[in-house]
Amino acid sequence: MSLTIVAEVIMQYRTLPGSNEQLSALGFGCMRLASKGKGLLSAIDTDTATRQIITAIEAGINYLDTAYPYHGGSSESFLGDNILSNGYRDRVNIATKLPCFLINKKEKIQETFEKQLKKLRVDVIDYYLLHSLNGRTWDKMVSLDVIDFMDTIRKQDRVRKMGFSFHGTYDAFVRIVDSYDWDFCQVQYNIIDEDFQAGIRGIDYAADKGIGVIVMEPLKGGMIAGNVPRDVRSIYESSDNGWSPAEWGLRWVLNNPKVTMVLSGMNDDRHIGENLRVVSEALPNHMTNGEISIVRAVREKYLNLMEVGCTGCGYCMPCPAGIDIPGSFRDLNNYKMTGKAQAKIFHMAYSGIMTEDGKPHWTSSCINCGKCEKACPQGIEVRKEFLKVQKHLEGSGARGLASVARLFLGKG
Repeated sequence: MSLTIVAEVIMQYRTLPGSNEQLSALGFGCMRLASKGKGLLSAIDTDTATRQIITAIEAGINYLDTAYPYHGGSSESFLGDNILSNGYRDRVNIATKLPCFLINKKEKIQETFEKQLKKLRVDVIDYYLLHSLNGRTWDKMVSLDVIDFMDTIRKQDRVRKMGFSFHGTYDAFVRIVDSYDWDFCQVQYNIIDEDFQAGIRGIDYAADKGIGVIVMEPLKGGMIAGNVPRDVRSIYESSDNGWSPAEWGLRWVLNNPKVTMVLSGMNDDRHIGENLRVVSEALPNHMTNGEISIVRAVREKYLNLMEVGCTGCGYCMPCPAGIDIPGSFRDLNNYKMTGKAQAKIFHMAYSGIMTEDGKPHWTSSCINCGKCEKACPQGIEVRKEFLKVQKHLEGSGARGLASVARLFLGKG
């Protein structure tokens, strides 16, 4: 990507609630950096990823988001070696996450934090998150005295802002928000997932309490941007603004004034250029009523195309066998509608690797108790739909790769 894009972009900044900090409305997600191969454990293409991140910083992006397990554990080290120790530390906020799904002993919390500082080559982490919380994970971390840990590293000025990323029910989100003096939270939110997990209600709740809201998966892992169903594309084309599906998706999230920042996992020069342009134009409340109506029609069409009519309400949870039922159906819907490869990766990651208790929980682990079906307000025949998940997402290849990844991450 030519650096000429830098001169053409006027970066939009939004204020983190409760502070004077100005964050770029677009953050650079470092989970899907340019790679030399495919898959979760593929090696980072250092030259390309470095060039792309520096280009983004020159264009005004001041937030890099990484995590302990990204790129098989090498994302933090990559940023430390190639960006933060290479003249850009004072120009960006670095965000990383405590891998709560890997933590089962109190002493492991401090040990992991020290490793992350060393890998990033920094003395202070600007934005530190508890990674992928839900109600049960939060309860586990509280039992391990994580609140004392967070208070301590804040008092020691080893982190500047404390937050959490979330993948659970709305009720659990509210409980976690109310349990600590958070600076910010990170939630999944996009055109399709308006009511999924924390959803719009969670965004409103956090923002109204003065907590910054960072949005992840604004394009649903790229599903909203690529291989768009024909019926959906025709709805977009009813407008004459010429926006791509990706631009529609980003603009819709950024239209919400309660969103502090949107994260994008960028690894393609064209996508970076488009995202930089869009964020320079997509101010809060910039969309017309007609454009918002088009988004509503797109959402309705996507929901109609879904294989399983799961709304992600979570009434079926917790599953006695530890299965993420809403997440499994989300992945099946993604597989059927568009992003087959992406759906397989996500399902393998969240069902076979990054689970709460460190053990894989495939749908084939079902103990046939039927509690989920009795609780489902949509009347979904959960066990019948599990067979589809197993057919499309839980083959021997996925299970084998998950096992390798678990060994790599020291999870046995």
